[in-house]
Amino acid sequence: MNRIEKTLGELKAKGEKALITFVTAGDPDLEITEKLVLEMFEKGSDIVEIGVPFSDPVAEGKVIQEASLRSLAHGTNLTEIFGIVENLRQKTDKPILLMMYVNTIFRFGTERFFKLCRENGVDGVIVPDLPFEERDEIRSFADDNGVIPISLVAPTSHQRIENIASDARGFLYCVSSTGVTGTRSNFSTDFDEFFDEIKKSCKVPAMVGFGISNPDQAAKMGSYCDGVIVGSAIVDIVGTLGRDSVEKVGEFVRSLKEALK
Repeated sequence: MNRIEKTLGELKAKGEKALITFVTAGDPDLEITEKLVLEMFEKGSDIVEIGVPFSDPVAEGKVIQEASLRSLAHGTNLTEIFGIVENLRQKTDKPILLMMYVNTIFRFGTERFFKLCRENGVDGVIVPDLPFEERDEIRSFADDNGVIPISLVAPTSHQRIENIASDARGFLYCVSSTGVTGTRSNFSTDFDEFFDEIKKSCKVPAMVGFGISNPDQAAKMGSYCDGVIVGSAIVDIVGTLGRDSVEKVGEFVRSLKEALK
């Protein structure tokens, strides 16, 4: 069983909500990225997404875009990111995902990429610019290596929600609102309607992300589904404090996990 499925199954059995957190690899540097991942796990993250920096991250808001550019400026590459995961696997058995854009996979070589995911302990991938209808571009390679490609669904998916939700594996990434990532003070989505539609056909845990920036929002959004995903608010702390960000990120993650109880 994949670590994602195992962890989420254990949380469901205990009646607990999942906390999934995100950092951009190589911001401020790879050493701190590794420390941030371990700190987040220690303080309550159930799953961590490591963002692979990309020069044109179309789904990302200003905070993560700037983190990607900082990381790329000092040469972060996918081979080094696999090295981080390999190091982390000596210290944690919790689920780790890579969030990245599909051209990075294609340029690296799809078969080679998923083989290295398996060898280094990557449990899943999130590819926000790969349309659901084109999922077969990577799925067979992922399946052959025991890696789960995570599907995304948005309020604007409309009649496609049923197909996306019923096909999801690991967990379904439910985008809270239209637009790009980034913290939000409020949400215009009718979440009762959105999640009612998702729950009709989704067989895996549903997680909501995009815009959750504080414990109150995490608690509110978590009431609709099985857990929350928090990225930009963490990346913002890292961007502000740099190498001194680890402790502050840990405190923030602890506050999010407490709010979900």
